[in-house]
Amino acid sequence: MNSSPAVTGSVRTWLRLEALAILAAAVLLYARGDHSWLLFAILLLAPDLSFIAYAAGPRIGAIVYNIAHSYAVPIIAAIMFLITGRSLAIPLIWIAHIGMDRAVGYGLKYPAAFSQTHLGVIGRQR
Repeated sequence: MNSSPAVTGSVRTWLRLEALAILAAAVLLYARGDHSWLLFAILLLAPDLSFIAYAAGPRIGAIVYNIAHSYAVPIIAAIMFLITGRSLAIPLIWIAHIGMDRAVGYGLKYPAAFSQTHLGVIGRQR
């Protein structure tokens, strides 16, 4: 039995493929919305600014990072934007970012360390 809190094997592969599909869908919807690609390029990595919260320690850092990297938050924003008639550009960029991160193996963080994610350990190991 695997003692790591990360998902492994074929389930990990499926989760990464699912994230790739979400990335593709978000980019396609963004393109169909005729939004600015300059805005897309500028904001694509914006959710990663959340790791600044790690300055307050790994527990707080993981909480803030996970909020910024949860599909629920940009989906709720997209629903609110639809209701109020606003552009979906920012929620779609945000969803694309999360899909991109997860497709390459960056998962939600555990409070023990930034390198421990639900998709496995990332970065160099000492």
